[in-house]
Amino acid sequence: MRKLAWLGLIGLIGSGTLSLAAPPRGALAVTGDAERGEYVLFMGGCIACHTDAKNGGKPLAGGRALPTPFGTFYSPNITPDAATGIGGWTEQDFVRAMTEGRSPEGHYYYPAFPFTSYTRMSEQDLADLKAYLDSVPAVASPAKPHELSFPFSLRPLLFGWRTLFFEPGPFQPDPAKSERWNRGAYLVQGPGHCGECHTPRNFLGAPDASHPLAGTASGPDGKKVPPITPQPDGLGDWSASDIAYMLQTGILPDGDAAGGAMAEVIDDATGHLTKDDRDAIAEYLLSLPPSAGAAPAAGS
Repeated sequence: MRKLAWLGLIGLIGSGTLSLAAPPRGALAVTGDAERGEYVLFMGGCIACHTDAKNGGKPLAGGRALPTPFGTFYSPNITPDAATGIGGWTEQDFVRAMTEGRSPEGHYYYPAFPFTSYTRMSEQDLADLKAYLDSVPAVASPAKPHELSFPFSLRPLLFGWRTLFFEPGPFQPDPAKSERWNRGAYLVQGPGHCGECHTPRNFLGAPDASHPLAGTASGPDGKKVPPITPQPDGLGDWSASDIAYMLQTGILPDGDAAGGAMAEVIDDATGHLTKDDRDAIAEYLLSLPPSAGAAPAAGS
C-alpha cells in the first residue's frame, strides 16, 4: 500500500507535467511496404488480441475482453476507420503508441497493450505495419471502456508505473552473437513480445526482470504459462527443430498439442512465420540460461 501511495503521488504530479515527458519521436524516415507489413502483423500477434472472434467480431476491429488480476481490458479497433479506429493517426501518432505507449492526445496506455515490447521494434517494421493497417477494410467499432478495479482505474498512476518499470528504446543487437541469434532475440523481445505472457509479474503487473521467460501461474485468462527456457520444467530436452515445429504446427515433442492462448498465437502469429524466423527463435531460446524460481511445470 505504501508503494501504491507513492505511485499515486507520482501519478498526480505526472498528470500535470506531460510537457516534461520525453519528446515524441518524429515521422518515420523510411517508406512502409504494406505487403511486408502483413508479415509484421503476424510477427506482432496483433490479430488474436484485436479481434473479438468469440463474439463474431471483424478482424482487427477490437472489442476482445482481456481479463487480468486488475480487471478486464478491451482491445481497441486498429482498422483505418477515422472515427473509431486509427484512420486519423499520423505516422508519428502510430510510432508514439507503439514505442512510447502514448495516445495521439498524449494519454498513457495501460501495459496490457505490450508497448513495453513493441518499443524494441525497428523503424522499418513499424513503417511496414502502419502501411498494412492503413490498407485493411475500415470497420466502425467504438472502443469499449476498460473495467478495472480501484485504484488501477486511475490512469494518472501510469506515470508512476512507467517511471519504475518502462525502458523505451529499440532492440540493440549483440555483436558477439550470430545474425540468426540476434534475429531470434529481436523477435522474442520485440514484436513477438513473448515475455508478456511467459515472464511472471509483480503485484503491480510489471514483468519480473529477475525471472525472464520463467513462466507464471497467472497468465492469460488466469491460466498457467510454462517457462520457455532450457530447464526440466520448460524446454528441457527440446531440440531446435522441436521448437520450430511447435511454433509452426502447435505439436509438442510428445505428440500433444498446444492449447489455450498458445494455440491462438500459433494460428494467428508464429504459424505464419518463415522457417528462418522460427529457427532463429529456437536458437535464441535454447541459448538462454535456465530460469530459476517460481515457474509452473510445462503442461501443468
